[in-house]
Amino acid sequence: MVVSSNGGDVYDWAEAVKEFDKAKSGVKGLVDAGVTELPRLFVHPAEHLQSNPTDPALQPQLPTIDFAGRRQEVVEGIRKASEEWGFFRIINHGVPSETMDAMLEGVRRFHEQPTAEKMPLYSDDSRMRVRFNSNSALRENDSASWRDILTCVFNDDHIDPDLIPHACRQEVQEYVKQMIRLRETMAELMSEALGLPSDYLSNIECMKSEAMACLYYPVCPEPQKTLGTPKHSDTTFLTLLMQDAIGGLQILHGGQWVNVPPVPGALIANIGDLMQIISNDKFISVEHRVVAQPVGPRISVACFFTPSMSAAAKPFGPIKELLSDENPAIYREFMFRDYCQYYKIKGQDVSSALPHYKI
Repeated sequence: MVVSSNGGDVYDWAEAVKEFDKAKSGVKGLVDAGVTELPRLFVHPAEHLQSNPTDPALQPQLPTIDFAGRRQEVVEGIRKASEEWGFFRIINHGVPSETMDAMLEGVRRFHEQPTAEKMPLYSDDSRMRVRFNSNSALRENDSASWRDILTCVFNDDHIDPDLIPHACRQEVQEYVKQMIRLRETMAELMSEALGLPSDYLSNIECMKSEAMACLYYPVCPEPQKTLGTPKHSDTTFLTLLMQDAIGGLQILHGGQWVNVPPVPGALIANIGDLMQIISNDKFISVEHRVVAQPVGPRISVACFFTPSMSAAAKPFGPIKELLSDENPAIYREFMFRDYCQYYKIKGQDVSSALPHYKI
């Protein structure tokens, strides 16, 4: 905040970002300092905060896929949900509940350490395989989000374990093993749902790397003014999300925000923009957000699947086996690195890169 020549306050966005990042304590640092009013940096425009006051009992319900069912029923359920919703809940997925609980507790333990323990990891440098921050993608005058993130990046399913913070190292290593196993199952089922051989997506290695976001949403003093995560669609091929019992996830479906309440033991799967592109719009990537809340902390873990190092060096585009004279390619081919760079420069004003890559 600076003072104008006439004595009034003038908001200095760049200075506010600088001061916040200088502390290296994240949003939790603000809560620990006892803030009772939302800092202006975190105030979102009113049009971004609009919600639907629909009675929850009248809202459409997110599809649930029971992996204990017959395979053909599971495949058909995934096909329908991926075409109509872009999101679905998974139950009986084989990830042990104790592994899920331990991961959530490990994330809590990391974020609730003293700031001095987390400061060395605080960075917005995407080249760091393990980093801690709150709002790394801010562009000029963007509103910040009320959350902290520990990110662990596994290239070709690998990371140096010593890079993972000791507070959650064992839990992250065990959880990612389960995510890799489930990814292979998902790749088979999604391939079949697209009408392709079951090993198709696995063979093109479009989901062979993972970025795991360990999210911590502290109690918010004025949740009606901000968001935990703003509206966006995922840039990747597939996301698997675990959320605790607090809730807050909303999906834009049928022109309204639909709440996705937590279900014990369930995971949420959602289609990313890249999957929409290679499926030639057969599967859809939809916008979603996390609302801030006066209770918490909310803890969630999102596992984003991206290409292997070798696959990332090859062009991506609609799968040729899905194309025909009646179903021509909607998107052009492009390099994965160029796609990532587009998202880095766009800021929060562009919700999806899909239109940019249309023919």
